[in-house]
Amino acid sequence: METLWAVVVGAVLATVGGFAATQLEQFFRRRERRRSAALLFGEILSVIELITALADDARGRGDPYGQLTMRLLRAVRREADAYDRNREKLYDLPDAKLRAQIHALMVRVTLTLDGVFDTTAEIVAAESVAKALGVDDPARAEILQRLDGLRETRAGGFDFVVETVGEIKPIIVVLRPLAKESFEAYATVADRPTALNQSQGKPG
Repeated sequence: METLWAVVVGAVLATVGGFAATQLEQFFRRRERRRSAALLFGEILSVIELITALADDARGRGDPYGQLTMRLLRAVRREADAYDRNREKLYDLPDAKLRAQIHALMVRVTLTLDGVFDTTAEIVAAESVAKALGVDDPARAEILQRLDGLRETRAGGFDFVVETVGEIKPIIVVLRPLAKESFEAYATVADRPTALNQSQGKPG
């Protein structure tokens, strides 16, 4: 009888031990996935914040929408693509509100950037047509008026991107303890315009 009880107790303990071990393993896996996701999105958002600041600074120097500004905006778009490729990892973050904030922000940035690029393409095409027309051509005045509207639309889109990216800081504050990473390196780079100035031939 004692042998039977020993077998039963041993089986129960083995089952409980196995269950506990499985639960513990799942706990550590969830925690690691949560940290990995927080680190990924924290990095993406920090890079977007940095590059947008550089693009906004470039807009205030020389040609507002010259090659440097547009290259920086395309770099922001590539970061948005990186987010989109890893979007399913959002579900590894336990906070539903945080997930919604990140996704809504990225959607607004992505759609607005696409609008800026589309408007820029329209501006380039309209400028080309305007140059081909004579100064006294009535169609030229109409195109120039349309160009003013397009440029205003593009500037408004750019401003909206900058405003939206301004919402990243409080999100980073929430991600920081989950990722066990401060992300301060990006803020430090953003505070140093030297590299941007040098790239434009200006003193730092």
